[in-house]
Amino acid sequence: MSSHVSTLKLRSAALTALAATAAFALSACAPAAEAESEPAASGATAVTITDNHGEVEVPVNPERVVALDNHVFETLDEWDVPLVAAPKGIMGTAWPDYTDDPEIADVGTHREPNLEAIVAAQPDLIIGGYRFSESYDTIVEQNPDATVIEIDPRDGEDPMDELKRETEILGQIFDREDEAAELVSELDQSIADAKQAYNGSDSVIGLITSGGKIEFAAPVTGRSVGPVFSALDLRPAIEQEAEDTSHGDDISVEAIAEANPDWIVVLDRDASFAEPEPGAVPADELIAGSEALQGVTAVAKDQVVYLDSDFYLTEDIQAYTELYEQIQEAFAGA
Repeated sequence: MSSHVSTLKLRSAALTALAATAAFALSACAPAAEAESEPAASGATAVTITDNHGEVEVPVNPERVVALDNHVFETLDEWDVPLVAAPKGIMGTAWPDYTDDPEIADVGTHREPNLEAIVAAQPDLIIGGYRFSESYDTIVEQNPDATVIEIDPRDGEDPMDELKRETEILGQIFDREDEAAELVSELDQSIADAKQAYNGSDSVIGLITSGGKIEFAAPVTGRSVGPVFSALDLRPAIEQEAEDTSHGDDISVEAIAEANPDWIVVLDRDASFAEPEPGAVPADELIAGSEALQGVTAVAKDQVVYLDSDFYLTEDIQAYTELYEQIQEAFAGA
């Protein structure tokens, strides 16, 4: 009898050990299975951001992205974010990774948009706004399964703060918050350095050249050049609000000569396009070659800052950072 009991105890112990081994094996497999189902990086599958229309939930690291806002192309390109559609007609040659890729659908231009190309691309996320802001309602209606956002700089807000906001939102969406913070820090530093290099008294005028004409870029409100005045606390040679915030206002070379600015900051719109407007003349020829401007301090002392040739296309956080670095170097060398 005692022998039978001993046998049962041995069998029971063996079964218990076998069960424990099986349980251990299953528990060891469980974490691996869970890890495979977790999203990459931060683990978040969506993030709530505030775009130009309000709060919206956006997928993190969306697979199929359409970008229409010129302010975001450089950042997305730096972060190797693939696109399924983009407005190649207004991207020039600044982003060949996108414009030269035949797999990326062409949305055309804001004046002649091919919105059907967006629908056919079956996007998860559409970053609209800026030149395509007038198409927002149509894009939303045509793409009910996609998240549509507009995060471009808003009217009435500080332009530099808006560029930082846009960059930080992109960092949240594409799980690149550290990289976004670095871009913001670089912009802040470039502004601080340029302000420190400025003597606080020299007068500055902003100009835009296009189609062989010189236009006035009003301080603060003028296209591209205007925001530089408020960011750096520059003293305007002419104080006047912009009437045409996009292309600049009429001004004569005589009016520029009379204002006699110590510095001129110039945007050459034509330089951004492979096929410039009829009658286009490079900005440096228009200004430095103008007989009426030869006596202007800025021209006589070669104190003319020409924006990067792609600036009119980009106007993004990287472009302004580079511009402020360029201005700082010019001020420091004067």
